[in-house]
Amino acid sequence: MNENGLEQRIIVTFSFKYRNYLHHIREKQIARAEQIIKGGNSKVNKKRTNDCKRFITQTYCTVDGEIAQTSSLSLNQEMINQEARFDGFYAICTDLEDNALDVINANGRRWIIEGGFRIMKTEFEARPVFLQRDDRIRAHFLTCFLALLIYKYLERKLNRGINHFTPENIISALIDMNFVSVSGEGYIPTYTRTNTINALHGTAGFRTDIQIVTKKEMWKILSCVKKS
Repeated sequence: MNENGLEQRIIVTFSFKYRNYLHHIREKQIARAEQIIKGGNSKVNKKRTNDCKRFITQTYCTVDGEIAQTSSLSLNQEMINQEARFDGFYAICTDLEDNALDVINANGRRWIIEGGFRIMKTEFEARPVFLQRDDRIRAHFLTCFLALLIYKYLERKLNRGINHFTPENIISALIDMNFVSVSGEGYIPTYTRTNTINALHGTAGFRTDIQIVTKKEMWKILSCVKKS
């Protein structure tokens, strides 16, 4: 296909599992549409893309063609059949010239990229940006990107084997690892040990949950982090 001067190709795949999934979702939406029809809800004009109301037809005339003041609701079987024709199909539009299977595999990992953007926007608060100068805006996003890079490295080390820690688990655990500085003594942890914190300690190769971390020991930990 050629659109606005950009030539692209469409790669179409089919999956029985995806077909069954779409069929299952549609059956639930049809059931909700039938409940709306039975309830006589007249507010069916606003229909979103995946709204069950798209399967409802609203008629304002009688069987004789006369204009009616009240409307009647019914299932739009034509719409249902039209959607069902494409169950199981998935299309990718791309200008890449790579092998079709390579493009499909790369598209299957898109959720990883989308997950990274979600972490940037939520946990790392990349947006909104309350800055004006271009250099400061670039520095802000560079900081967020480096934080994401370090986080993904840590997540990969933590989630080896049977472990599975979500971004919320890891980031909240890191944020909660606070200490109280005791003059002349060192640092006392004020956080509560959790499975996530235990895993973080095991991955890092040092512990900070002892009764008191001396300043000398803390400097060793910071030195170890810098070298890594």
